Amino acid sequence: MARITASQALANVRVLDLSRVRAGPTCVRVLADFGADVIRIEPPAGVDPNEAMFAGNRMGGDFQNLNRNKRSLTLNLKKPEGLAALKRLVATADVVVENWRPDVKNRLGVDYESLRAINPRIILASISGFGQDGPYAKRPGFDQVVQGMGGLMSVTGFPETGPVRAGIAVADSSTGLYAVIGILVALHERKVSGEGQWVHASLLHSQIAMMDFQVARYLNEGDIPQASGNDHPTSSPMGLFQASDGAFNIGASGEGTWQRLCHMLGRAEWIEDPHYLNERLRVLHRKRLSGELAKVFATNTMDHWVRALNDAGVPSGPVYTVPQLVDDPQVRHLGVVQETRSDDGQAVRVITQPVHLSRTPAGVETAAPGWGANTDEILREAGFSDSEIAELHAREAI
Repeated sequence: MARITASQALANVRVLDLSRVRAGPTCVRVLADFGADVIRIEPPAGVDPNEAMFAGNRMGGDFQNLNRNKRSLTLNLKKPEGLAALKRLVATADVVVENWRPDVKNRLGVDYESLRAINPRIILASISGFGQDGPYAKRPGFDQVVQGMGGLMSVTGFPETGPVRAGIAVADSSTGLYAVIGILVALHERKVSGEGQWVHASLLHSQIAMMDFQVARYLNEGDIPQASGNDHPTSSPMGLFQASDGAFNIGASGEGTWQRLCHMLGRAEWIEDPHYLNERLRVLHRKRLSGELAKVFATNTMDHWVRALNDAGVPSGPVYTVPQLVDDPQVRHLGVVQETRSDDGQAVRVITQPVHLSRTPAGVETAAPGWGANTDEILREAGFSDSEIAELHAREAI
């Protein structure tokens, strides 16, 4: 397979993807979808005892969604020949992405200074659990561990439940996005300086950054955020309500929206009610207000209220399951789901990039690659002769 060009936006960028699991592949997926030539570098089967975590089900939806638009090269970095091959590839690359513990790349000799000596324009993006140095630097990091340490679990759930894990991998996914922002900034800056640089992001810092609303309030106002269930901590009425046939959300924050809600419900008298005169009072008297709203919303269907509220300028929406969200007409209109095919013709559906560019949009050209499916062709592109490739096979370095 020749290089994959899903878009022209990053068509001149080559990426060596050494990352595993979620944060790193999330980062690299953005580059791949915008046209970068991404080479996923994996150990040969049986080399890594944890391989089931990152490649156990290659046709599974998660692996396919994370690794589309990439080619695959196997390298055994425990072999000197495999490590030497990686360094030759670095000379041809623009970006290297890894999410090992910080000490691993130093031990292998593929830290930033070592890579810079090979290719001064190289950008090394390192993703870790807790940062590249400091007291926790050598700790392994997993999303749920960092959700706890980053404060997210303390504000998720209901006061009576105690800490609750968020239903998605917030720390992993946000770190991948912060890392790709850093890579894109470094690529832009390189046009001026002519030099690469070391980009690094951690799950812990990224998770705290995602908690900025809560943490900034604590730092500046001394407000200690608590779990508040389906209610917004500083706005009311904003949260989950029950119609006669199901749940839906409303967001009536701000005086203008609050007044539109009151008029739409035929409760204009609430506007002058001393309990509800401003946002602070509506939060203070949330239980009373929510009880009154519950009585009204129970009189009609979810579809009725969602339509009526939006028509009145009050944000509202249903609570979907995954099958329901996929079938939503606006989701279909946005092209959120796209179908591609694997090498053996099997249909694979993935989630597209949520950011749209008018001239050079992201694309999905191929499904995720087979394990090492492009090894020989990638090595030939990098200048390896057929005899060198055969020797690497013989030494089990690829």
